[in-house]
Amino acid sequence: MTTTAESTAPERGRGTRIPARVQIMGWLVLVMTGALATVVLLVAEFEYSAVDDRVNRSLEQDISEFRRVAGEGGEPGQAGTPTDPALLFRAHLRGQYPDRAEILLGVSDVAGRLGTVKQADDSVGGIVLDDPALRSIVDDPAGTGTLATTGGDMRWLRIDVLPPPGGTPEGARFWFVAGYFLDQAHTDVDATVRTLVGISAIALVLAAGVSWLVAGQILAPVRDVRRAAAELTEHDLTTRIPVHGRDDLAALAEQFNAMLDRLESAFATRRQFLDDAGHELRTPITIIRGNLELMGDDPAERAEVVRLCTDELDRMARIVGDLLLLAKAEQPDFLRPGWVSVPELTSDIDAKVRAIAPRRWVLERIGEGEAWLDDQRVTQAVLQLAQNAVAHTADDAEIRVGSSVYHGSASFWVTDTGPGVAAEDAPLIFERFARGSTTADGSAGRGGAGLGLAIVKAIAEAHHGNARVMSDPGQGATFGIELPAAPRHDTVPHETAPRHETGETHRA
Repeated sequence: MTTTAESTAPERGRGTRIPARVQIMGWLVLVMTGALATVVLLVAEFEYSAVDDRVNRSLEQDISEFRRVAGEGGEPGQAGTPTDPALLFRAHLRGQYPDRAEILLGVSDVAGRLGTVKQADDSVGGIVLDDPALRSIVDDPAGTGTLATTGGDMRWLRIDVLPPPGGTPEGARFWFVAGYFLDQAHTDVDATVRTLVGISAIALVLAAGVSWLVAGQILAPVRDVRRAAAELTEHDLTTRIPVHGRDDLAALAEQFNAMLDRLESAFATRRQFLDDAGHELRTPITIIRGNLELMGDDPAERAEVVRLCTDELDRMARIVGDLLLLAKAEQPDFLRPGWVSVPELTSDIDAKVRAIAPRRWVLERIGEGEAWLDDQRVTQAVLQLAQNAVAHTADDAEIRVGSSVYHGSASFWVTDTGPGVAAEDAPLIFERFARGSTTADGSAGRGGAGLGLAIVKAIAEAHHGNARVMSDPGQGATFGIELPAAPRHDTVPHETAPRHETGETHRA
């Protein structure tokens, strides 16, 4: 019985172990072999057909010339009908110059004995046509055919010669035969085919070498990808592939590098989360353990320990929630942006911040128009800034909240009248777990996890904006976020423009 693990495990052993470079070279050589073989076969077929056609025309021409000579009466310049066919044969053959591999025969049958008058090229002159071969030629009713001889196949064409009455012995017969030895005629074609085969073999070797080199060049980015993948570890994701050109393989290398960027970012986020969690949770865990270990039997003491532990657990829950939020800020679905009315959003934020703590809240400015943003995340960021302002001001202090839409940017800010931010802390105030060592007036900074302003920065950067702080010693501080009012083309290509023009409304 097959287990679930076995049934879901990926099957191995399929496919081929032949390297891609060898496969490319093999397929190219195979295709070229087929193409060259086709060319050689077509050329051979064409050449052999041309030779056969030439042989047939040569035989027909020899027979036609003999007919002409016989009609003119024998030797050139002589008239009248010859009295002896043998003279006619000699008269005709004296003026003939047979082609290579060609033979001309005058054949006679007198009293059952065959005689020949022959003229042939030197290359075939030594080939013997015995009586059985000659008999098969003169007795063939077709008048043409192919005969196997010691010199190879011979194609022949025969014509009957009728002797004049009373001029030859009774019962004598005569024939004129033109023959062509095909093996001799095919010699040039065979040499041509062998040359083509040799050239094709050389071409295949060269093609194999060229395809090996070209395939190596083409697959070089793939080898780089494989090498880079082999070098990757959880602790080292810095390897990148050099990109050359703009072809498909260059696009592959770019996509692989982009994947490595995302992978490195994901691992960095995970490491950051683990480091932050370990760093920040160690203290409350130590406090809880110490109190539990020292807890006595007194009910009042137990109640106090429970209260302290519960408070630390609540603080741990807040820290974990903030860390998870910061980790989620790296994900593409962190924001759900849309066109938002800035005046309505500002009014909602003003109503919510007034419930945080009893302060003199002032809505000093409202931006007019619409902006492409996630209203819930922006509200979360401004409320975090408001909580930060509350933490650094007294109960009767004034805190101002405002917004503006200007030059393609939407800004939201919170201004407090607290002690301000020390100049040396301002560049790092939005980093995780950053706490001001002293305020601008020299007093110690308030406690906290140090994640609130980091969350504000993460929300601003997710909108492709930024978070900033402005502070003068003893004059309080202004924390704000500045976001693009319009979407980027690669994030919302089909959105329409906002419905309202930008502007500002001031409130006292």
